[in-house]
Amino acid sequence: MLPISRTFLATLISAAFLPTAFADESSSDSVPEIVPVDQCIAPEKNASDPEQETVNIEADSINAEGKNKAVYQGDVIITQGHKKITADKVTINQGDNSITADGNVKMNDGQIKSNSNKVKSDLKGERVELHDTQYKLLCQPARGEATYILKDGQSIYTMEDGSLTTCPEGNKSWRVKASDIDIDNNEEEATFYNTRFEILDFPVFYWPYITVPIGDKRKTGFLYPSGGYDSKNGLEINVPIYFNLAPQYDLTTTANYMQRRGVQFENEFRYLTDGFGAGSIDFEYLNHDDLYTEKGARWGVNVSHDGIYDRHWKFSVDYSRVSDNDYFADLDSNIGNREDGQLMQAGEVSYRTDYSDTTLKVRDFQILSNSKPYRLMPQLQYEYNRPDVLPHIDMEWNSHISRFETDDDRLPDATRVHLEPGVVVPFYAPWGQLTSEAKLMYTYYDQDLKDGSVTNPDLEKNASRTVPEYRMTGTLFLDNSQQWLGGYTQTLEPRLQYLYIPEVDQDDIYQGYDTTQLQLDYYGLFRDTRYSSVDYIAPANQLSYGATSRFYDGNYKERFNISLGQIYYINPNNGETNLSAWALENEWNINDEWLFKGGIQYDGDASELQLANSTLEYKLPSGGHTQLSYRYISKNYIEDNAGNIGNNIDKYTRDGISQAGIVNSFTIAQRWSVQANYYHDLTENYMLESLVGVTYNDDCWFLGLTYSRHQMSPGNVYLDTVYPEPGPEYESKVSLNIGIKGLGQSAGVTYSDGGNSLGYGRPFSLAD
Repeated sequence: MLPISRTFLATLISAAFLPTAFADESSSDSVPEIVPVDQCIAPEKNASDPEQETVNIEADSINAEGKNKAVYQGDVIITQGHKKITADKVTINQGDNSITADGNVKMNDGQIKSNSNKVKSDLKGERVELHDTQYKLLCQPARGEATYILKDGQSIYTMEDGSLTTCPEGNKSWRVKASDIDIDNNEEEATFYNTRFEILDFPVFYWPYITVPIGDKRKTGFLYPSGGYDSKNGLEINVPIYFNLAPQYDLTTTANYMQRRGVQFENEFRYLTDGFGAGSIDFEYLNHDDLYTEKGARWGVNVSHDGIYDRHWKFSVDYSRVSDNDYFADLDSNIGNREDGQLMQAGEVSYRTDYSDTTLKVRDFQILSNSKPYRLMPQLQYEYNRPDVLPHIDMEWNSHISRFETDDDRLPDATRVHLEPGVVVPFYAPWGQLTSEAKLMYTYYDQDLKDGSVTNPDLEKNASRTVPEYRMTGTLFLDNSQQWLGGYTQTLEPRLQYLYIPEVDQDDIYQGYDTTQLQLDYYGLFRDTRYSSVDYIAPANQLSYGATSRFYDGNYKERFNISLGQIYYINPNNGETNLSAWALENEWNINDEWLFKGGIQYDGDASELQLANSTLEYKLPSGGHTQLSYRYISKNYIEDNAGNIGNNIDKYTRDGISQAGIVNSFTIAQRWSVQANYYHDLTENYMLESLVGVTYNDDCWFLGLTYSRHQMSPGNVYLDTVYPEPGPEYESKVSLNIGIKGLGQSAGVTYSDGGNSLGYGRPFSLAD
């Protein structure tokens, strides 16, 4: 608050009144006056001594009173570089070492502009007094008034009966007034005594004593509160307090008062180290939940850290834990959200060189549902990639040793050792590329079958397999230099890949330690694996083919692209087709306002649409956007690819997934903006989530009001329709956010889409 310049009026234009270097109004060869403008002029690091700059003085008359005193009268104008002072009368008295300017005294040094009745200073400008002053900061959006301002030294200021506001002239929305204001620019701190906060000149709050930051330095104190009403929690009031503990770390504590729950404390501790990176610790605590008294004290914690040491070492930690499984369903949290079924507890350390990467990682979970995933305790991974180990030949080596453990007595624990050497022969040219790759995958398992309780009788305690792989992939880049279709230039990029992996018996290995099936979109057609890890290496003798076509306008901006491809299985398994589903991806920059992105997977043999997604956005000329999104997943696709969920599909959906959403953000007037989101389940025909928010942005303050409603539980919508079906359960919330611009608060109100999968996303990625 009140970041007055350290060079306040450049020490009253420094030696502007000294007779060492100035020209008066009578000189026809005087240095041309440089009239400053009302804009910020930052001090130059290597600027010359202001006492050595030429000073111009203009006045209607000049009178000498003795040999030590001179009086300039009538439209006195003094300039020195970009600094300027005007007054009705200026008196220089070397006898008492003073300069006095009287009557309509205006000063401007590029950092502060002032208008005073009287200004008095010593000849060196080290002590300056301003009486009945109106001031405006040129490098910060702030202005005010003061009966008396004293500048004592280079950075100490005192104001009496002063005020401050960030509102422009003529706007009286708010201001801060105080009987005394002390400003220390070295410490970048202002102290206010008997402070009143006024709205439209009406006092609202009073503080007998308060200190605030006036520069980049952080300052301990209260941040702006917010409030609202929640259908579950009742009235909510959030009061954040910031603690500036040290330059390298700080703490923000927010007291959340919930009418029906009690007071929850949210704490965010942030730190920055010199050589080991940065991190944060988030801790939430509710001592007694009045709504669920049987659950006792409720808390959540998250520890995160990322850092690089000595260029080669990389550290990462992400650890979260909550007091009970219903924590996110019952409470709003910065640690997780209501959709979380488990919390990550992971850490890793890596050592990297130009060609190698060695990583040690551990991964555990806090389970909030009935699932029992595998813990990785630990994994040591080594990768080596060396280009041109021989002329035109690259070498690759991937390997790891991993320990997997689970609390599910039906599933085995295991130690897995994997070795994967490979050779790559790349070829690149302006018109295309061709890459050949061969590798050998060896994996050994030591499986703890838990006294034979594993349901698969084929599993063995010790199992191993060796699987070779060969892949060749190539792309051509074809340009059509003839512009057509209204002046567009087209490119065509046909792509072809052959992949061979022999079938190897893997029945003695459990195939779910850390392996899941990957989605087969257009780009997935050209992967060398169908799974995310190595517990199951699917056989392949297949040919992937596809093409991408791009269209560029006359300014070489990509306006449209489309990619279409498929896999041909040379030796399909019994009962399987030779062809995969068609995969299509499309991006379309219709014009600078309309954007589209979409993709589908269509099974021609089954005549079924498996997957579809699309996003259409309109960018408003005045700012903002309207975006429509849709996604579809067929029930058969879920059954075939979703593991245990697929086996119990009727518990989750009757007819697959079909959801639509709309996101709007636009300005309805000069200062009014609106955010409106809505998501709907088309299969079950009910709302998933909705939100509407209105923000008013004034020049120096803002106010936002938000109403949201989201689904807490779908109810019994998937039961047989013969029986009564209670509808979904919803939670509603009204939030109010108000803030003052220029006092540490960003303008505007943020909105959440609740983590919905159809939340706002950039609909295209076409290169300019």
